[in-house]
Amino acid sequence: MADDDTREALAPYYPIATDRLLLRPIDPVGDVDAMHAYRSREDVCRYIPPVPVTREQLAATYAAPERTRSVLTGPGQILALAIVLRETGRLIGDIILIWPEDHPSNGEVGYIVDPDHQCRGYATEAVRAVLALGFDGLGLHRITGRIDARNPASGRVLTKAGMRQEAVLVENEWFKGEWSTEVDFAILAREWRD
Repeated sequence: MADDDTREALAPYYPIATDRLLLRPIDPVGDVDAMHAYRSREDVCRYIPPVPVTREQLAATYAAPERTRSVLTGPGQILALAIVLRETGRLIGDIILIWPEDHPSNGEVGYIVDPDHQCRGYATEAVRAVLALGFDGLGLHRITGRIDARNPASGRVLTKAGMRQEAVLVENEWFKGEWSTEVDFAILAREWRD
């Protein structure tokens, strides 16, 4: 395992295959329509930082190279990948691995799955693949996931992926016009290997 001074870049071979999914770099042109289908929905964006946007706004956002980063070369960067069904090639969501600059031995995972494809274990499968990238590929010590307490289904995703609930931060953030309670999940590298 690398320490903070010797941690190397992460340049996965794509696509990353799981039983039912492929994780691949986001195509900033070709993926916009599929991503807009779920990222434009109020119910999808309710408990996560992104807000519903127009197709043009989404295209402009993903035109920035840092939004479609598929290689991590240093702390402070975010790996962003499309979640695609192996069987059909359909994009059903996206997932990120944050490599924070202030704590480079840690990471954070975040994800969005189209509601038409939720409750089938796809998010859990994608999270496990990203945990493997963080621990086995980047040599991280700890990876967290933060959810809104009003979204318990997301907590079940993280639990099924092997993470444990660590904290409940009651009304810790003014979020989209109301106080939000954050629930934090985490897993350590040694737990991942076990």
